[in-house]
Amino acid sequence: MKQLDGTGLKRLHRDWRRRTEGRVALVLEDVQNPFNVGAIVRTAAAYRVDQVWCAGGTPPLDSPKVGRTALGCERYLSWTVEPDAAAAIERARAAGHEVVGLELAAGAQPLHEAGLAADVCLVLGHEDHGVRAATLAACDRVVYVPQLGRVGSLNVATAAAIACYELRRRTWT
Repeated sequence: MKQLDGTGLKRLHRDWRRRTEGRVALVLEDVQNPFNVGAIVRTAAAYRVDQVWCAGGTPPLDSPKVGRTALGCERYLSWTVEPDAAAAIERARAAGHEVVGLELAAGAQPLHEAGLAADVCLVLGHEDHGVRAATLAACDRVVYVPQLGRVGSLNVATAAAIACYELRRRTWT
């Protein structure tokens, strides 16, 4: 077995794109570490996220520090800076997305068990404080990524990667 060359990768990705339905978008609320934002950008580009809204204190995707981790992947994404998560959520709803907060919160459902719409906008929050309570209340539902170990939570970029994968995986045929 050998690694795929450029042509092989393009064919593989094209095949998976054909098998994928629905749209995924992200709202990043006060995700302040530019390296986390850059990692989320790379994941978003890999899973063909349609739109990213940078809300509150989230640095824009063209920030040089974000770019160090994103490695140019922001060029594959549509993104907008919004003053706050409420404005971003309003835009996501107007675009036809079900708005889903990703947070370890009372009443949240395991992501893999949630019956979600075809078009989903995930809301991710600050590295330490998570998604604000008012933002969670504005979401259509709240989900979490189940964990088995003794660690209390995941890094926001890691949680985003797992959630983007799960949203895409459920539509693959």
